Amino acid sequence: MRELFHEIASSLRQNKLRTVLTGFAVSWGIFLLIALLGAGNGLMNSFMGNMDQFVSRSITVQGWRTSKPYAGYKENRSIQLDGKDVALTEGPQWKNTITGVTAGTGSFSATLSLDGKVVNGWLRGVSPEHQEYGKIQMAAGRFLSPADLQEQRKVMVLSLSQARELLPNSPDALVGRWVTAGALAYRVIGIYHTDEGDFRRTCFIPYTTYKGIYDPSDKVSSISFTVDGLHSLKEHEDFQEAYGDAIKRLHSIAPDDRMGIWISNGYTRNMQMSKAEGIIRIALWILGILTLISGIVGVSNIMLITVKERTHEFGIRKAIGARPGNILSLIIAESVAITAAFGYVGMFLGMVSCEILGKTVGQKGVDIGFETIRMLENPSVGLDVALEATLLLIVAGTLAGIIPAWKAAKVKPIEALRAE
Repeated sequence: MRELFHEIASSLRQNKLRTVLTGFAVSWGIFLLIALLGAGNGLMNSFMGNMDQFVSRSITVQGWRTSKPYAGYKENRSIQLDGKDVALTEGPQWKNTITGVTAGTGSFSATLSLDGKVVNGWLRGVSPEHQEYGKIQMAAGRFLSPADLQEQRKVMVLSLSQARELLPNSPDALVGRWVTAGALAYRVIGIYHTDEGDFRRTCFIPYTTYKGIYDPSDKVSSISFTVDGLHSLKEHEDFQEAYGDAIKRLHSIAPDDRMGIWISNGYTRNMQMSKAEGIIRIALWILGILTLISGIVGVSNIMLITVKERTHEFGIRKAIGARPGNILSLIIAESVAITAAFGYVGMFLGMVSCEILGKTVGQKGVDIGFETIRMLENPSVGLDVALEATLLLIVAGTLAGIIPAWKAAKVKPIEALRAE
């Protein structure tokens, strides 16, 4: 074994250009595969992570305008949800499917003031569940609680942009203070997160408080809820169609009118996004494997050329007593040594490139209108994937050397010595 290692090292030193070319093909294939997969993973992590902030796993129903005349009503009729829709949603027909039903009110314009500073806002009555349904992220304090609704407390949750205008130096200190909204005072219990360029003006107050002060009717602007027991996309679509038909019957909307009621189904959007993510990841792997195959082809071609160039050398070895197995093992060992050494170099460089991507491009943001998201989130490849790809190339390089090595081992010494 020691003599074999010595021969491999001697052969590689004597053929530096050939060794470098072979090694470059191996390293480049592994490097591109890992860099491509890392960038793709970073892009998908960023996309899925940021979409998770906005896509709620809930269903929200709102009234819209009809697009067709029906039952004596004209088209373009405005649909207003009310207590009957809430009762239907909470009723026995859906008791095994629908959970966590909450209703939202409309908005009431009010001027908020504190110590001479004023800011415009819209008061909206919601339930505690709205934090999850609306993907509200708290910057300070807390969101509404069931006790706030039960006791009809005069409390509110402000946006961070409003808090910065009312208390520029320390907006978080606004929690616990009383802010005047129109003719009434509300105690600030929380501040929800907004970015620097996000000027949201909605202030959340308890649903019962809003109804008791601004709108005593049974009208609601939206109904939100979660569902249990539905797993496939078809099950969700069937439920949405059946539920939508039931709401349409309450408001005399044409069964085939898709505009009268607007239903936002976060479950189906998540399923569609997950499916799209899977397709993109498969596409990335296909591109990566094609890149790896190009490296394997490069190694194979160089091994063919190597064996042909060394035919005369093999003839001399056989003339002085070398067996075909010795020549075969020598070529295969050289192939393994080159692909292994340079393969791990390519793997290391590929993982370093992923780190560099994360520290440079990954830190940059993209403005999508209402939020700024990072371009790449954790652009990396698992060590197991990197090792498996490297081992695959090593095996491929070995197989690429077997065929020419077998042919070279079978050549008769006299024919090999005649080769130029």
